Amino acid sequence: MARDNSTTPELPTFRELVRVSARIGCLSFGGPVGQIALMHRELVEERQWVTEDQYLHALNFCHLLPGPEAQQLAIWIGWKLHGLRGGLAAGLLFVIPGALVILALSILYGYAAHLTWFAALFLGIKAAVLAIVVQALLRVAGRALNTGFKRGIALAAFAALFVLNLPFPLVVLAAGAAGTIAAATRPNLLALKQTDKAPELAPRPWGASIRAIVVGSLIWVAPMVVVFTTLGPDHVLWQVGVFFSKLAIVTFGGAYAVLAYMAQQAVQGFGWLSAREMADGLGLAETTPGPLIMVTQYVGYLAAFRAPEPLTPLVAGVIGAALTTWVTFAPCFLWIFALAPWIERLEHAHKLKGGLAAVTAAIVGVIANLSLWFALHVLFKRVGSVELGSLTISAPELASFDWRAAVLGAIAAFLIFGQKWNIISVLALSAAGGLILGQIA
Repeated sequence: MARDNSTTPELPTFRELVRVSARIGCLSFGGPVGQIALMHRELVEERQWVTEDQYLHALNFCHLLPGPEAQQLAIWIGWKLHGLRGGLAAGLLFVIPGALVILALSILYGYAAHLTWFAALFLGIKAAVLAIVVQALLRVAGRALNTGFKRGIALAAFAALFVLNLPFPLVVLAAGAAGTIAAATRPNLLALKQTDKAPELAPRPWGASIRAIVVGSLIWVAPMVVVFTTLGPDHVLWQVGVFFSKLAIVTFGGAYAVLAYMAQQAVQGFGWLSAREMADGLGLAETTPGPLIMVTQYVGYLAAFRAPEPLTPLVAGVIGAALTTWVTFAPCFLWIFALAPWIERLEHAHKLKGGLAAVTAAIVGVIANLSLWFALHVLFKRVGSVELGSLTISAPELASFDWRAAVLGAIAAFLIFGQKWNIISVLALSAAGGLILGQIA
C-alpha cells in the first residue's frame, strides 16, 4: 500500500527514541551510505516517525554542512521528534558506540603495534581498505560527475593536491566559489534544476539560531580553554585540539574527502604518526560502527600517547582521543541546532546548491588523491619523492613492492566488486589472509 506523505507521523516517546537511536549507533557499519540506508529503514519505512519527503529534505540539508552527514541527519531527526534533548540523544548515541570501540582498539594499537602478529593482521586490513576506498571513489564519481564542467573540477582538484600540494581547504573553497558563480551565470554547467522562489514561511528564527551558535560555540571551546590554562599552547593536546577544530569546519564531502588532508598534516606536518600507521587507522575505522571520520580519534590518541608529559602515556592518549572526538563532533550539534529551523528556506538557495555541487565534484579529485596516496603506502614499503622542476611528487621505491598486500588487495577487490560481499566480511577474510601471509617474509 502506498504511503501518504502528507499525513503527520505519530511521534515516539523519548524513551523509544533513545532505544532506537542506540540500536542504530551499534549497527551503523558501512560508511555514510549504509548508515543513511539503516536510518531510512528504521525511522521512515518501519516506524514512520518522519515522512519520506522530510527525510530527503533533511538529507539534502545535511549535505550542505561540514562534517559527517549521517550523524547530522540523526541529530536532525532527534531534534524534529523531541527538540533539543532528542537531538542530543540521537546524535550522541550515533557516535558513542563507535567511539568506545575505536578507543579500545587505539589503546591496543599503541601497545601492540610493534608485535609481528599485529602487523600481519593489519597487512590484510589495509589491503581490504584500499579496495573499499576505490569503491567509494567510483560511487561518488558516478553520482557527482554528470557534466563536463564537474569532471574538469574533479581533475583540477586532483592535480592541485597530488601535483601542486595545495592545502585541502583552499581546494574546497575554490571549488565552492566556482560553483556559486556557475549557478548564477551558467547553471547548465552543473546540471542544476530551476526551482521556484522560496515561499513565505514563518518568521525567520534569528533568536533561536543566535542562541544555539553562542551556547554551542562555548561548549565546543570549553575543553580547549582547560587545556590552554593547564598545559599551555606548546603541548601536543593543544595542537591536536586546534588542528581538529579547524578540520571540523572544512570536512565537506564526507570522511574520505578530508582523510588526505588529515594524513598529510598528521604525518608530514606534525609527525604524530607514520604513513603506514595512518593507513592502519583507516582500517580500524572501517571495522567499527559510526562515522568513518572517527579515525581522527585514533590520530589524537597516538599523538598524545607519544608525547604525554607531564601525564602518563595512557592517560594522555585517552585525553587526546576524547578531546579529538569532542572538537570533531560538537560542531555537528551546533550546525543542526542553529540551522535546522531554516531547512525549508535553504532548500531554495540556488547559489548555495551550485557551490555544493562543485564541491562534491572536487571531492572526487580529493578521494582520487587519497586512493593513490593510500595505494602507494599499502603496496610499497618505502615511498619517497621525485623532483620535477619546482614540483615534488610522491613516488615509491619499486624494489619495496609488497606482493602480499597486492594479492590480498586483489582478492578484496574481487569480493567487493565481483561478488558483492559486505565490508565487514571482506575485512575479516583479509585480516585472516594477512595473518597467514604475514608469516612469509
